[in-house]
Amino acid sequence: MSGDRPARLALVPGEPAGVGPELCVRLAQQPRDYSLTAFADPHTLQAAADALGLPLHLRPPGQPSLQPGELALVAVPNRVQPAFGQPDPRNATSVIDALHAAADGCLRGAFDGVVTGPVNKAVINAGGIAYTGTTELLAQQAGREVVMMLANDVVRVALATTHLPLREVADAITSDSLARTLHITHAALVADFGIAAPTLAVLGLNPHAGEAGHLGREELDVIEPVLARLRAEGMRLIGPLPADTAFLPSKLRGFDAVVAMYHDQGLPVLKYSGFERAVNLTLGLPYPRVAVDHGTALELAGKGLADPSSLIAAAQACAQIARLRRTMTP
Repeated sequence: MSGDRPARLALVPGEPAGVGPELCVRLAQQPRDYSLTAFADPHTLQAAADALGLPLHLRPPGQPSLQPGELALVAVPNRVQPAFGQPDPRNATSVIDALHAAADGCLRGAFDGVVTGPVNKAVINAGGIAYTGTTELLAQQAGREVVMMLANDVVRVALATTHLPLREVADAITSDSLARTLHITHAALVADFGIAAPTLAVLGLNPHAGEAGHLGREELDVIEPVLARLRAEGMRLIGPLPADTAFLPSKLRGFDAVVAMYHDQGLPVLKYSGFERAVNLTLGLPYPRVAVDHGTALELAGKGLADPSSLIAAAQACAQIARLRRTMTP
């Protein structure tokens, strides 16, 4: 991104039978200081606009508009046109193709960031594609180690492990993997949030952070040695902290982010503190990727009831990070 050019964002609706397409239509109605190019099926977007009774003017790729009601479009046709709330595994390839194409545009420098709507993991796998999440998909495509972070205006939560069965979590937390998570999170807080010397709170894995080994040894054998080593390198790290008290407002004021050991250790607290305003970021990619923090909400699709707040916040956050990266690039 150069000069005063607005950030160029790629937009992927996600599951075509869910609320993603209509959220994209609602996003397109917003005044904005960034451009949007959707990677989607035009008929699906138009059906969503018609259901909402909102204008939608699709422009050719390369002609992104800042005007409300307009979207540039890179057409990624669905195999079958979906009915609202009824996902079809035959469209799994289209969903994945749209994600890959938008990310490829970022890697080539055609876009400054990507904003993604909700996908349905079960439907994609039913379509014959092994898929654990968009975070993992984009990391593999870019050849990068990444970290999932969810954030709102109350707290930022990064995850040491993401989409794993609970009984596999302890084995997945190694000295190398935890150090990598902390390095990536620290670097992103500097580069993407403009925090010169961030402070990270690191949760323990076990109740009460292991009670000095009486409730598990992961804190003693893995987490504490990693924190000591990285503190010696100059990182500001607090912990390992008991997860049940780390999110108290009085404590959060002293942290720039919290690193949780597993998905449901940190994310329920974040979503309770402000679900509508929360976004999902993939840290460590060569471009900003920001997503909604909710699912496909199939039961709401086509009814005009889905709240676009998270997608709007995701686009705003993606544009802000893109602008900040520009100012920090020599």
